[in-house]
Amino acid sequence: MTTPWGEPALTRFPEDPRDRLRAWDASDEYLLRHLAAERVPLDGTVVVVGDRWGALVTALAAHRPVQITDSFLAQEATRANLARAGAEPGAVRLLTTQDPPPERVDVLLVRVPKSLALLEDQLLRLAPAVHAGTVVVGTGMVKEIHTSTLQLFERILGPTRTSLAEKKARLIFCTPDPALERPGNPWPYVYTLPDGIGPAAGGAVVNHAGVFCADRLDIGTRFFLQHLPEGGGRRVVDLGCGNGVVGTSVALADPDAEVLFVDESFQAVASAEATYKANGASGHAEFRVGDGLAGVPSGSVDLVLNNPPFHSHQATTDATAWRMFTGARRTLRPGGELWVVGNRHLGYHVKLRKLFGNSRLVASDPKFVVLKAVKR
Repeated sequence: MTTPWGEPALTRFPEDPRDRLRAWDASDEYLLRHLAAERVPLDGTVVVVGDRWGALVTALAAHRPVQITDSFLAQEATRANLARAGAEPGAVRLLTTQDPPPERVDVLLVRVPKSLALLEDQLLRLAPAVHAGTVVVGTGMVKEIHTSTLQLFERILGPTRTSLAEKKARLIFCTPDPALERPGNPWPYVYTLPDGIGPAAGGAVVNHAGVFCADRLDIGTRFFLQHLPEGGGRRVVDLGCGNGVVGTSVALADPDAEVLFVDESFQAVASAEATYKANGASGHAEFRVGDGLAGVPSGSVDLVLNNPPFHSHQATTDATAWRMFTGARRTLRPGGELWVVGNRHLGYHVKLRKLFGNSRLVASDPKFVVLKAVKR
């Protein structure tokens, strides 16, 4: 990536030489050009929110910025990209969306996330640290910046305007207004589960901002809950757990089960733990932020339950699903099962047959299928 501070070599995480998706885009480049052209002072506390693969903080490492991200993968990519660029250890302070933000922010750079809720939560959490002299610049591709995006900046921080588009990217300029009366933070959001979905029916779901389908039970998960296996084994993994309702349902049905909740989103794992506790589940549970099943011992799992994502930010990809399926096969014991729910058109049965040598249709409706693969 070419920047006014050099040309760092950047990769996503996990690094895959076959991956054609870049670790930066035109919006990252546009923001960095703007900072240099306008000679924005970077000697105070620089906070970068939503830096997707560390491109922004790697370029600005000499100014010792703070990165705030919801993504474990983004954080790992940042570490690798900083090391590759020769940044000194500790040059960038890495925080998650669950960590307390800095008490003062002099420059706030926001890579607009896909989730408007996550943007709202982060702006509300950072607003007390923003002062009248704070330089606030957002960035994103034109298709990612909507009227509602600008309204959030305006409502939480102050008057907001946008730049002209360059290479289908746009900047957001916000002038902080310390006298602005800000709304309260509505996150995390709690709702009640509907009837007819098994042991979790009528229970509570706790969603931190940015978690998929934050205000209601998504129809894919609802279909999955209606067809979960009975007595799936002692060691169960809710892989890509989101708000944890699937793993919580297993724990409620079988208090002797050991359930591992894992997701690459810090917000998701916090939601899963809160959902588990809110429903009074009393078994053994572990909540882990990580890259799928990396770090889980081979042959140690009886059952993996998975609703894999098929987007990476704005890009449609099956790479995440493939890594999840591969990790499941490695960690399952012989005879262990992977259960997957997904849209019919994604053709997961083909991948499962290629990897496991088998795939059985458990249930289907016009939109979704539940598939089972057994490790032989």
